[in-house]
Amino acid sequence: MGAAAAEGESRVARCRRVRAWKQGDQSHIMSVVRSSVHAKWIVGKVIGTAMQKTAKVRVTRLVLDPYLLKYFNKRKTYFAHDALQQCTVGDIVLLKALPVPRTKHVKHELAEIVFKVGQVIDPVTGKPCAGTTYLESPVSLETTRLTKNLEELNSSLAQ
Repeated sequence: MGAAAAEGESRVARCRRVRAWKQGDQSHIMSVVRSSVHAKWIVGKVIGTAMQKTAKVRVTRLVLDPYLLKYFNKRKTYFAHDALQQCTVGDIVLLKALPVPRTKHVKHELAEIVFKVGQVIDPVTGKPCAGTTYLESPVSLETTRLTKNLEELNSSLAQ
């Protein structure tokens, strides 16, 4: 006898449960929402630009494993039409789905370069940064130094 029969489940009931599961009825399992994503807008990282007017973009999504209840990275590669050949490897780009595919593989077009490689901007403050430090342009540093000197002169004249 199997483990299911030992727990009180008849063979017929087990067959019905397995058949329902194979047909897609998973109401007896923890309610985990699974949906296939056909997004019109996708954000990804450019991993190749060797083809003419085409960028190879990798998109990473988090997918829930229903048994472990843990999220894992799922990568998918898209080919996007880049008419101006403006993106380079490492750029973070926004892709838009085309209403009609251009070729067999190219089904998206480059809508915008969100972050250019090497030019990282903090999304909260809008300032350029390198690692955890903000990069100030030499002009803005000179301006802040001059304004401090001017404030000191004004405060000394006022007294």
